[in-house]
Amino acid sequence: MLAARLADAVVLLHAGFIVFVVLGGLLCLRWPVAAALHLPAAIWGATVELSGAVCPLTPLENQLRAAAGEHGYAGGFIDHYLLSLIYPAALTRDWQWLLGAAVIVLNLAIYAMVVWRWRKDS
Repeated sequence: MLAARLADAVVLLHAGFIVFVVLGGLLCLRWPVAAALHLPAAIWGATVELSGAVCPLTPLENQLRAAAGEHGYAGGFIDHYLLSLIYPAALTRDWQWLLGAAVIVLNLAIYAMVVWRWRKDS
């Protein structure tokens, strides 16, 4: 029972991290110091997607699920939880490249707004 709850907590942490990677730069509009946390997270997220690596939280969740007597899954978190909801096909390298590029482009745009606002206020 505990292992299943911990696996669920890892899923929530993983989802929260992905949201932070994609949109965390918006926090910098209000609190510029948030960039110290967000930039490394965004670089990590884009690197995982562009390299085709599996985030370490995925095997952790699978190990906890196995300890709880549940079945794990193959592939990554995005493929299992998100893409299966949005896209009917499995996560391909092309989609990983697209997702990684989207993280980079979106965050570059957000940080451009942060710099613009910072210069305007100075």
